[in-house]
Parts: sequence; C-alpha cells; structure tokens
Amino acid sequence: MKKKQKVPDLDRRSFLKGSSITTLMVMMGGVPLKAEDKPQADAAATPEKHAGPPVNCAVIGCGAQGRDILSGLAKLPNAPVVAICDTYATPGFIRRAKEFAPKAETVGDYTKVLADKNVQAVFVATPSHQHREIAVAALKAGKHVYCEAPLANTIEDARAIAQAAKAADKLNFQPGLQLRADPQRHFLLQFVRSGALGKTIKGRAQWHKKQSWRRSAPASEREKEVNWRLRNESSLGLVGEIGIHQVDVGSWFINARPLSVTGFGGVLHWDDGRDVPDTIQAVFEYPGQVHFSYEATLANSFDGDHEILYGTDSAVMLRQENAWMFKEVDSPLLGWEVYARKDQFHKETGIALVANATKLSAVGGEQTEEIPFAASSLASALEAFITNTGVTMTAVEDFVSNFGEGAQGLKEYLKTLGKSKTAAANYKDGYEATVAVIKANEAILKKQKIVFQKEWFEI
Repeated sequence: MKKKQKVPDLDRRSFLKGSSITTLMVMMGGVPLKAEDKPQADAAATPEKHAGPPVNCAVIGCGAQGRDILSGLAKLPNAPVVAICDTYATPGFIRRAKEFAPKAETVGDYTKVLADKNVQAVFVATPSHQHREIAVAALKAGKHVYCEAPLANTIEDARAIAQAAKAADKLNFQPGLQLRADPQRHFLLQFVRSGALGKTIKGRAQWHKKQSWRRSAPASEREKEVNWRLRNESSLGLVGEIGIHQVDVGSWFINARPLSVTGFGGVLHWDDGRDVPDTIQAVFEYPGQVHFSYEATLANSFDGDHEILYGTDSAVMLRQENAWMFKEVDSPLLGWEVYARKDQFHKETGIALVANATKLSAVGGEQTEEIPFAASSLASALEAFITNTGVTMTAVEDFVSNFGEGAQGLKEYLKTLGKSKTAAANYKDGYEATVAVIKANEAILKKQKIVFQKEWFEI
C-alpha cells in the first residue's frame, strides 16, 4: 500500500505536524475505531476522480509558510501555480520557492500579480501585519483569496479584510485556520456536540517547543525584516502567531465567543533584545463560567502540544492527528467504546477516536500497519480552498450564462451552494479568531484581564 505524500511541516505552526504516536499506540494492541474508510488506491494515481476545475494560483510571500503552501499546491492536480511573488528576490531565495513551482513566473511587486488576468486565486503568506493591503487589493481585483491566520495584527486591519471578503459576493475567501478543514476535528466535533462529554466544564491547550524563533539573514536590514515576530509592533506573539489555531478550536468546540481573557507572560529565556514574550499563558472565559486556558513556551519542549476538553462524563484529548476519550466511571455506556482500541496513559485509559484511521490487517498471521490515506491540516485546508473556489467559479459562470451579467439573485444563489462545498473556515471565523488573539496578546503584555466588547466582533 502506497502512502500519499504529506505536506512539509510549517515552521510557524509546527504543532500541526503529524507524528509517529499512532504507530506507537497501535503496537500496544487493540482495534481502532474508524470514522470512515478512505479509498485504498494511491490518491495520486487517480487525481481526476477528485479534481474540480483548474484554478490558476499565485503565492505572495515565499518564506517558510509560503514554501509550504507551494509544496501543498504542487500535490493538487487542479492548482497550477502560475506566479510567485516576494520583495526579497535573491537567486537562492527564489530558487527554493521555485522548486515547487518551476513553471511559475517570478514577480517582485504584488500589484503586477493582481493585474494578471491569468491569476484566479491568491495565497497571502506575508507577515501578519502586511496582510491587509494585499488581501483587500486582491479581493478588489477579483481574485479568490486564501489569507494566512491571523488575518492581521490590529482589529482595524482584520475588520477591513473581513469587510472586503463579505462584500466580494462572487469570490471565495478562506482564512488560514487549517484545523477548521481538518477531518479529524470535524469527526471529533460530532462527539462533543452529541453530548458524549456530558456538560463541558473547561478546556486547555498548550504548545511547547524549545527554539529561539530568531532567524538569521546575510544583512542586518534583512535580519530585522525576517524577525518581525520578535517585535510587538508587528507580531501578536505566541498566542497570535501560533496559538490562534488551538484557541479557535476551543471556541469552535465550546460553540461560543469568549467573554474575557486574562494574560501573563515574559521573556524568561531568550533575552536577546526581543520584546515579544517567549513564555505565555492566557485564560479565556466563556458563557456558563467555562474557562479555556492556553499556554505556550519557546523555552521547553516537554509534553509538546495538545488540546483537552473536559466534561462531566468524559474528557477528549487531541494530540496532532490523534485523539482519545477518557471516560468517568459513572458515565453512561455509549456502546461502541466496548470494541474500540484502548491505550494506556499513566493511570488513565484512553479510548481511541480515529478519523481516516490507520487499520490493522492480518498478513501471514501477524498484525501489520496499513495506511490508506493521510493528509495534514494544511493539505486539507488547501484542498478545501481550491475545491470551493472551483465550485464558486462554476456557479457564477452558470448563473451569468443563464441570467446575464448584473442579474439579481446571484448572492442568494451562491448561498445555496453550502452542501457542494468542503468544510473550511470563512471570513467570519477568521475575523473572530483574530480578535480573540489580538486581545489575548494585549492581556499578556499588560498582565491583566480584558473583557471582550460586543462591538469588537462586529464586521
């Protein structure tokens, strides 16, 4: 059985990386619960089965994040990259980007990309504080837009992007909240919303990785430019530049906006002139006195990254692409858990919750691992964007051909396409998640509690 290639991990969001923990747990014995069976043929061998109409793409910003996007697009059969754009156009830098898109035109000015009628969709992968100008201009130029998360580093800029996306009826806009397109998260959401946890009482998430976050460059000016994440003027720190994904999952699963956030943080290890804390904690309060805590550090790697939701009947732990349910002794029997794989965690037994599962098959009397299909969160998000852009393009073309340019009803017609689209974050999700981490970062820097105002979330 061949294994579909995975998208390279993001330096900026390495907590989204898959791991070998599934293999380890399978070796411990048990039968996994499968959410669904994926096609067992090599997906790359039959791309026409899954491909929609081709979408000509341009990637603006060719740093680590942009290169990972390029790598992911290269694996999709209907996402040709026709242009790559970055202001830092040294031969070595561009060469690294063009490894994934050798036929793409190299451009130094993003306005030239937006003026190119051959470009249908734009991926904005520049630093967060540069998103507004490019994303808004791209939407006004009639381009479908995938904008990395957070949308911006100020509420004003994030709102401008969201407003532009809302007004662009004929275009598909998707923020880079990758986990919103992750099949595993959608699979787990069924358990949470079905009441399998009982009453939700709290949640927590963490990201631990010992690394400086500082990048080297051949010139001092370039070094300052690539280390924008270490300065408060341009960065939302750990909670915004990394934590936005896990914080958003908390709000998504709790199904509410936060009411307040209390923050703490400081430079505890990497005392190199930066003013962005290398260790932080943020506690979000939700309706019903439910709290979700997030903490991250660049000073220690122990226990990696995960999210946990606690309920009166059980808790669910998510570790990258894997998840387990831990039941209370007095919780009701659900039925399926009797047959599910059980994994031991110190003194606790976790019931495996597996979407697109690794399966066990008997070969020669022994248990061997068979991996039918795997995709990272980024791969799922990119595929969703290309698919939904194709659906939108086709729908607009069909409507115009039948009723003419400028005919009434297009906006309402596009709203009916929901079932034809792949699950992914929308502009509202991206904006609300960005507001949450902007205020969380402010609370961390000020070491205080901030109460969210309703008007902050208005678009």
